[in-house]
Amino acid sequence: MLCAPVNQIDLVLLPKSLKLLKHIVKVVKLEIKGKELNLDSGFDSKKNRRIIWKAGLIPNIPENIRNRDTGKPRPGRKRYFNIKSYNSRSTVERTFAWHDTYRATVIRYSLKLEHFMAHNLLAFTLINLRHFVSNSK
Repeated sequence: MLCAPVNQIDLVLLPKSLKLLKHIVKVVKLEIKGKELNLDSGFDSKKNRRIIWKAGLIPNIPENIRNRDTGKPRPGRKRYFNIKSYNSRSTVERTFAWHDTYRATVIRYSLKLEHFMAHNLLAFTLINLRHFVSNSK
């Protein structure tokens, strides 16, 4: 499991996270080669795209307009971007927002990693339970 300090940004964690993802995928025998990895425009860089391609995934990242010096489009081949797949991120972001409503997981009160992970498991169980109960009515 990858745990990092709160003050460490996601960009720094990308290479380690992909390495951990590849390990987990290998252990559970899943195939991820050629699958899209949706990230927000903050990850739009040659370095990040290269890391994702080398992991066997397709980077689905919207172009960050702040990375351009001029208002003109970048020269060369147009970057891959699947808007339909990218829009499904809202489901994931909503789940993170629900997760943030559980104080024990947002502010890490537990000193032991096992207790912190148990709080997370409980939070996600309650999120799923709320979803299934509301859909069954």
